[in-house]
Amino acid sequence: LRLYDESDVQAVIELWLRTWKYALPRIDFDKRLPWFRNHWKTTLVPKTVITVAHIDGLIVGFFTIDLKDAYVDQVAGAPEEWGRGLGSSLLDEAKRLSPERVELYVNALNTRAIRFYKKNGFSVGRVEASPFGGLMRRMRWQKK
Repeated sequence: LRLYDESDVQAVIELWLRTWKYALPRIDFDKRLPWFRNHWKTTLVPKTVITVAHIDGLIVGFFTIDLKDAYVDQVAGAPEEWGRGLGSSLLDEAKRLSPERVELYVNALNTRAIRFYKKNGFSVGRVEASPFGGLMRRMRWQKK
């Protein structure tokens, strides 16, 4: 794991798109890509700590966390790394950076991710409307 560098931008955006298309193929993430590029540039890069995971220099995962409110806006891991501990390593680092609590939203259709977060100590909270349509589940990890 290491901190994000501006030279990582293309690899991170491509990973975001590939991961989401694999996780939820019913949703057109190509259509959301312009939104994500703008969100990355204007919100995430200037306001969050971004950690990337790499294997032999290839970025295979990342997360963003706003330390002010302990909010993880984005988590992505390469599908070929699922089940190998990458996601747990990313969440462990988020918990290290924000040791009291971590909060995030999960697409309510993404049952695999909900199970994964629960396995990593997150509780399932309220359901809310997504700005893209559909529903999101609020999830929270809190220090015991």
